[in-house]
Amino acid sequence: MTFTDALGREHAPAPDARIVSLVPSITELLCDLGLSQKLVGRTGFCIHPAEVVQAIPKIGGTKDVNFDKIRKLAPSHLVVNIDENEKPTVEKLAEFVPHIVVTHPVTPLDNLELARLMGGVFCAQQAAEDWCAAFAAEYAALQAAPKGPPQRVLYCIWQDPWMSVSGDTYIARMLAQIGWSIPNLGAARYPRFDWTPELLAQIDQVLLSSEPYRFTEAHADALEKQIGKPVQLVDGEMMSWYGSRALQGLRYLRGLSA
Repeated sequence: MTFTDALGREHAPAPDARIVSLVPSITELLCDLGLSQKLVGRTGFCIHPAEVVQAIPKIGGTKDVNFDKIRKLAPSHLVVNIDENEKPTVEKLAEFVPHIVVTHPVTPLDNLELARLMGGVFCAQQAAEDWCAAFAAEYAALQAAPKGPPQRVLYCIWQDPWMSVSGDTYIARMLAQIGWSIPNLGAARYPRFDWTPELLAQIDQVLLSSEPYRFTEAHADALEKQIGKPVQLVDGEMMSWYGSRALQGLRYLRGLSA
């Protein structure tokens, strides 16, 4: 039996895999599936679960990896993501890492396929199925939960310059689960924008994400006074991390929509 990744590549089960993960959210998922002993390398942004990952060697960031460190770790598998990792970096790593497992969740329900891919390739299928059952239950609870009125929200991920997300992102599709939509700011996946009267007329409130830019309550208070619209700080991990944190993210959404 084989398992298909986001690029349509088939991967056979690898009970003796040596994994380097370049995706923080998937590093956490692998640990939660009981696969931490197979992880031989992770990025400095792979911070969950803290008590487990501290024992796994760091190999740089999600984009600025240390090729020599990875080569010395002799991984059999590299786990990457289309949005988070740059293609030239992955292609260079593919010169000496035998198996590249590519992921690309774009909707909350894609987490089921992601968990089964990780569990299948790395021989933790029962743990993956148990996780999927828990996720499905949380997803059903979210769908059944009462929700407030629909909201038009601007989700901010950066300032100087100000940047948001497009409708073609995991974040936007998470927000859609509670009836919240984001404005069309152009073709870019992560568009830049200015605080124009025209933009403000299109939104009901602003969400400041805690990552990748570290927005704080102080930022939210200052911006609310500046634009005259409600502004709230949201947990970026809950909104944008797939894998393990996505299960918690469904519960977080229920709190936002209450």
